[in-house]
Amino acid sequence: MSITPARPPESHPLDLIPLFRRWPSSPWRDVLYTCIWSSMIGAGLATIQSLFARTSFIELLLPMILEANLVGYLIHGGLVGMDVLLRGWPSRQRGAVRVAYSVVTVSLLVICGIAIGNAIAQGRHPMHYALHLGALKPLVPFALATAIFMFVVNSAADRRARDELQAMRQREEIAEAAQLLAEARLRALQAQIEPHFLYNTLAGVLSLIEREPAQARHMLARFIDFLRASLDASRAQHATVGAEFDLAGAYLDVLAVRMGSRLRFRIDADADARACAISPMLIQPLVENAVMHGLESKVEGGQVLLRAHLAPDALVVEVEDDGVGIGNAPPRQGGGVGLANLKARLRSLHGAHARVELLDNASGGALVRLLLPLPKTMHGQF
Repeated sequence: MSITPARPPESHPLDLIPLFRRWPSSPWRDVLYTCIWSSMIGAGLATIQSLFARTSFIELLLPMILEANLVGYLIHGGLVGMDVLLRGWPSRQRGAVRVAYSVVTVSLLVICGIAIGNAIAQGRHPMHYALHLGALKPLVPFALATAIFMFVVNSAADRRARDELQAMRQREEIAEAAQLLAEARLRALQAQIEPHFLYNTLAGVLSLIEREPAQARHMLARFIDFLRASLDASRAQHATVGAEFDLAGAYLDVLAVRMGSRLRFRIDADADARACAISPMLIQPLVENAVMHGLESKVEGGQVLLRAHLAPDALVVEVEDDGVGIGNAPPRQGGGVGLANLKARLRSLHGAHARVELLDNASGGALVRLLLPLPKTMHGQF
């Protein structure tokens, strides 16, 4: 499911500077940013005025910063207040209407802010200029220039936010497409149960019906369990380690009837590990590889051991066999494809946070270890 917001968050002019984009947009962040932005403008105006006046930059700096903040917060509060008062109408406008609304509103707020600031600096009542509107005429060009400048800066910030949102959506769509492709491959694999396994199982049941009917019933029952579990896995987005081990157990139980004493297996996982969420059919290909490549070509057969436990930062799943070992099995059609598909699925599901390790078993055979990232909550979804 997409976690990208439907529309970009409200932008602040300072969002154009990468340093200030580290903190996500919020009302309180924007209030602080308005102080920083207004102070920067005040310092800039103090610098310009000091070049053309006899007053020094130091003497101009504090009054300019205070007046710039007064104007800045008046613009900030006025725009937010108007948006609330008009129920979001200004935010929904585009084109000429948006330009006209922004320029007119900001111009009026700039004039009001400068008038109030000048009145306070001159020791007059803040409403002094309301009775002397003619004195405000010289402020109109500056207010219009400021409004146009603010509109250009805010438009650039909004455009950057929209572009970033679009890029996030594209990255998310690519990731979702990769996951869908991996899951589609899984469904295709699950829709075609390995023909040799199916034929050999049915042939084994047929050969046991007359001479060992109890074994035939057991083999058929476990085969039905395997088919049911495979069907459930093909329809599920998530499984648990316990469910995957049960599926592997049914598969190995069926093979054990056919292979007899040549196949032994053991499953070792505590309750916490069994309850962990995992993507379906991650373990089954490893079990099949252990039997086909490790044990079937070994005359005396051997043992398959499935283990799972929780490490501090990962779920560890191991499939170990004491078969012929890595690289010693005779070549088979499709050999190595299962492990390659598994690695591709893990990359799609977890990126670099999951690993597959193929190791030589100290006592002969091979050990395949899956290291999967734990969710933030112990029994969360992977």
